[in-house]
Amino acid sequence: MSASYEIQMKVAFHDMDPLQVVWHGNYLKYFDVARFGLFAARGIDLYTYMLEKNFAFPVTRTSLKHIAPLRAFDEFICRAAVTEAQYKIGMSFEIRKLGSGLLCAKGTSEQLAVRYPEMEMEFAIPDDIRQALGF
Repeated sequence: MSASYEIQMKVAFHDMDPLQVVWHGNYLKYFDVARFGLFAARGIDLYTYMLEKNFAFPVTRTSLKHIAPLRAFDEFICRAAVTEAQYKIGMSFEIRKLGSGLLCAKGTSEQLAVRYPEMEMEFAIPDDIRQALGF
């Protein structure tokens, strides 16, 4: 079964833009918090993995659809789910307001495996990472 993870968060005042909604770039930050929570829940520390096994996993593609705005101090759930982990790590994300479940944003990301420090692309995700992510 592929991995998924949810985290409850609250919009901080400093995440707002002049229109008093969450600045668009902060949604990717929220996705990243959920991404790293998912990895941690599966026993994966990407920084330690890079140092010990000489693999890094840079994000190479993202997409984000804004649906309804988050505002100051809104509480929300950010969900990350692994959609593939053979040749790349594909993830999907959703942000929903706590309580109402209103979908505010959704998106995707892709990460590739690269040899570190050379940054040469590999054509498969290492088996231990793939298995930890449920593939």
